[in-house]
Amino acid sequence: MKIHIRAVIFIVMILPVCIVNAQQEAHYAHNMFNNLSVNPGFAGSINAICATGIARQQWAGFKDSETGDNIAPETYLVGIHSPLNILHGGIGAVIYQDKLGYSREIGVKLIYAYRTDIGMGNLGIGIQVGFINGSVDFAKLIEGANDKVNDPILTDKTDESDMLLDLGFGLHYVVPNKFYVGLSTQRLSESDSPADVLAYKTKRHYYLSAGYEFSFPNNPSFEIDPSILIKSDGVKTQFDIAALLKYNNKVWGGVSYSIIRTVDPLSVLFGLKVKDVRIGYAYTIPTSKIGSSGSHEIMIGYCFKIEIDKGRRSYKNTRFL
Repeated sequence: MKIHIRAVIFIVMILPVCIVNAQQEAHYAHNMFNNLSVNPGFAGSINAICATGIARQQWAGFKDSETGDNIAPETYLVGIHSPLNILHGGIGAVIYQDKLGYSREIGVKLIYAYRTDIGMGNLGIGIQVGFINGSVDFAKLIEGANDKVNDPILTDKTDESDMLLDLGFGLHYVVPNKFYVGLSTQRLSESDSPADVLAYKTKRHYYLSAGYEFSFPNNPSFEIDPSILIKSDGVKTQFDIAALLKYNNKVWGGVSYSIIRTVDPLSVLFGLKVKDVRIGYAYTIPTSKIGSSGSHEIMIGYCFKIEIDKGRRSYKNTRFL
């Protein structure tokens, strides 16, 4: 019980430091299944090779009135991680694409986490090195403008892009089947594009995450998993609070609510687990005047253990010595 109290104290102490809001990092409703993308310390925390994919279509049906192009935000992410005993920790990788209008960001993250047992749980200390490719299609942007663009700096531009360095660091502590807590930072290097027209600059982000698994004492088949993710860019803060009700860890449903997110803050989640495959769907209820039919998000996860066949063993026989 002491380790639970220490975790709560840690969260309370660090919370005032992390008052910020994500401006560049993508938003997901399935945060509880997406720890690897925000915290490199998560790598290797599960005794299996795990892969997760998320596809999010925000503001479905939102199009450019001039060109008819789909300019609604779209995000695609694939992450995979595994423990690696020879390195005393875990390794992982994340690839994502985040599109907003005629701008696009593609990122690759390579992750290593050193893991060590502390108390009842395990602590991961992770580092992350990657690259971000930011681009803007100025030709489409000008075509979709209501007024004719006469700026000579923009009219001769087509598709401008630049490659930036991306660094990250994270701590992630987990007590299996009990709780987890993590503290991390992304875009640590705050890289700046040298292109004057693109003017692309990354902004450092901070994350505080925590989750708990609570089984009903009289009916352990049912479980409630509350979680929280606090995002930051050093200016504003966004709190993503979620709770899932699970039955036999096979079927779940729940809600996710973003505090200080003024546009469409409420999402409803459903999911099921078939053998080692998890499938989840989230629908974000439209509350803004943007004129969309809401946002849709699909999550697919798969974990599997690799058992190495040691092959035939050989023994020495004194008859052949």
